[in-house]
Amino acid sequence: MSFDQYHEPVNELSDETRTFARMIVSLTEEAEAINWYEQRISVEKNKDAKAIMENAQQEEFKHFGMDLEFLLRQKPVWQATLKEILFKKGDIVNLGKKGEDAAE
Repeated sequence: MSFDQYHEPVNELSDETRTFARMIVSLTEEAEAINWYEQRISVEKNKDAKAIMENAQQEEFKHFGMDLEFLLRQKPVWQATLKEILFKKGDIVNLGKKGEDAAE
């Protein structure tokens, strides 16, 4: 059986690559859900409904973070890059350049 996340024959991919592909898809789905909730929250007038949506969005954000952490543990170069960018003050583009340098 083939899925859209595979661009190569699935039977030729390692278990690790298939897991990686699943987690990338999961990360993408969580990001989409966060976006959908953001849009719904921005137009919702009912405060109780809005609070429920904000809670649900926070759950999606947690899942996004867990997916991202899993992927970073699989790719030390990505981890080195993001350590120079995330949770730092300063110009994001310059931090990105530092991240590229750190990954080399």
